[in-house]
Amino acid sequence: MNTLLDIILRLLLAAALGAGIGYQRERANKPAGLRTHILISLGSALFTVISIFGFNGTVDPSRVAAGVVAGIGFIGAGVILRGVRSEHVVGLTTAASIWAVAAIGMAAGVGMYLIATIVTVIAVLVLMIPTVKG
Repeated sequence: MNTLLDIILRLLLAAALGAGIGYQRERANKPAGLRTHILISLGSALFTVISIFGFNGTVDPSRVAAGVVAGIGFIGAGVILRGVRSEHVVGLTTAASIWAVAAIGMAAGVGMYLIATIVTVIAVLVLMIPTVKG
């Protein structure tokens, strides 16, 4: 397969899978919705593709992946901190969905199409489980 076509496929898949989770979050009226999840998944996939193809083998691709994971942690922490109100902490599930969608984007970026798709389906199913309020 043409490398450019393969890269485009990886990025489109990442965007589509991010949209699947983002759509669910949007329907649940969560602050990080469709566009946020698409952009995080797409960005993670692009950083992954750049680490694989952009440096002609001169850089360890796992270093870029570690940077993506750390960066997403900051975004997730911001979602949680923004949601802290009195005794209730909110935003944990949104932060987790952001973290998961970044991993999905990275999986798509390395060409693990089936794994990325399966994890997306599992994540959407998990997000659809109703919460039990005490």
